[in-house]
Amino acid sequence: MSNIANPTRTDRGGTEATAVPARAATALAVLLLTVAIISFRPFQPAGAEGATGGDLVNQLGYGLLGALAACGLLTLTNRRVLAALLSPWWLLLLVLLSLSVMHAPSPPEAMRAALFTLIGILVMATVLILPPDADGFSTVLATVSLAVLGLCYYGIVARPDVAIHGAGGLEPQHAGLWRGSFSHKNIAAPVMACLAFMGLYLWRRHWRWSGGTILVLALFFIANTGSKTTLGTVPLAMLLVILPGLCGLRFLAPVFLVAAIAGAALATLGIALFEPLSELQRHYFPGLTYTGRTELWAFMGEMLAERPWTGYGLESFWGSDLVRFSDQPFDRAWDIRGIVHGHNAYMDLAIAMGLPALLVAIIAFILAPMRDYLRVPPLKENVLLADLFLMIVAFTLLDAFLESFFFRRADPVWLLMVFAIFGLRLVARFPVSGAR
Repeated sequence: MSNIANPTRTDRGGTEATAVPARAATALAVLLLTVAIISFRPFQPAGAEGATGGDLVNQLGYGLLGALAACGLLTLTNRRVLAALLSPWWLLLLVLLSLSVMHAPSPPEAMRAALFTLIGILVMATVLILPPDADGFSTVLATVSLAVLGLCYYGIVARPDVAIHGAGGLEPQHAGLWRGSFSHKNIAAPVMACLAFMGLYLWRRHWRWSGGTILVLALFFIANTGSKTTLGTVPLAMLLVILPGLCGLRFLAPVFLVAAIAGAALATLGIALFEPLSELQRHYFPGLTYTGRTELWAFMGEMLAERPWTGYGLESFWGSDLVRFSDQPFDRAWDIRGIVHGHNAYMDLAIAMGLPALLVAIIAFILAPMRDYLRVPPLKENVLLADLFLMIVAFTLLDAFLESFFFRRADPVWLLMVFAIFGLRLVARFPVSGAR
């Protein structure tokens, strides 16, 4: 949407000289977003991490991706739009991210993780700014969504040994569940949820065939991942965002979302960290442990209390000697000594960067996007895009209570959340051209 601050640059009535850069910008956005979601190592069932460090292909690939994004920003975008992305809360978060690298036991490894994270953020900003108008942006979403879906369904048919969880390994209970080209069903399901929102957006823009196909294929894939949480949260996010608008009460959507996030926080972290809520849970819902996650979160709370201001450093807690050599009670559902993340993005962020960073993240990830949504001008294209971005934000923020992906290198769920937060910031500030 590089022309949203200056629509005359690429209007349909423009010359071929302006149309060629517009097509090039759209094509580059397609390439960047496709690779960011699929990664350079598809069909690698190496667990839920999809780590990008220590791999020459990933290092070269993401380095090149970052270079392409930087070139696109410098040559094909509107500088006013780019400047609008410089949120003070995000800048503060990046400062705290740098400090967490300094606090890490191994700063070089933490720096590598931070660099991949920054490249991912840069790529998402570039994808948002490059398309010349709403039609170009729709082309990007449709092309990328169909490419990702096509690759995942190809894997189910042609490579079921890697595209479907098997009975071997550490998680035999997932046997038969789909993961497509992703490393784990818990990554595949949220990505498909975001694709479903994109399909709904295209449908609302009257791109019926592409939008409807993407929506149906994405929902069907989610159903086969076995992720009941995702399958239930997708329609919830749609209703939270779209229903108030249909009733002429768009301002209620952020209110409902904040209430849902607060409720999810109390129902997950609340019962693990606060004794009154824990007592209520034991009395009324004795079996509610989120597959043992509550014990894991309680452990994280104890460890965070020892270093609340700085945390333990970026990607420096799980797998460290502090965790690997800690006591493991016989009745604990999770063996924390071999775990790779805390299955709660909010707690993992605090563990890595400290409580001040968590507070800033709550503002940057929740409050600022809600404010941006309320500031979106009443223009059709802006409203439709704002609804799309808010659905992605709503889903990922709720999913983050059970999975961990904040600042997690090139994790596609993290990248799509960044994509939506930045998108809300843009559509709140500039009119989007290309209404159909």
